[in-house]
Amino acid sequence: MWERGHAMDTTQLVKGVLDLAVLAVVANEDGYGYDIVRRLRSAGLEDVGDASVYGTLRRLYAAGALSSYVVPSDEGPHRKYYGINSEGRATLELQGKTWRTFAGVMESLLETAGEVA
Repeated sequence: MWERGHAMDTTQLVKGVLDLAVLAVVANEDGYGYDIVRRLRSAGLEDVGDASVYGTLRRLYAAGALSSYVVPSDEGPHRKYYGINSEGRATLELQGKTWRTFAGVMESLLETAGEVA
């Protein structure tokens, strides 16, 4: 339930755009699971959960949007890196357009609400 003066819980918002956020992060540079989590958090998605990101990586890989490869590590187990491929780039472009449209509509609604209030 919403109460006056309380900040919006961003958990559901993050769940709705996690595929897009992960694709955007790996579009710039391949990464392994925890590295991607760290990059998402440093970009401002502080509440993103490790398990959510790992599940998203597996789902995007299974859907053909990501490729993967293993890199040996001297400090522990080998790391599975994920990179975006052509299908992932097409998905990123389409979901990015959808997000920008949605964000524009929300911005317009909020501006209108601000003018009335």
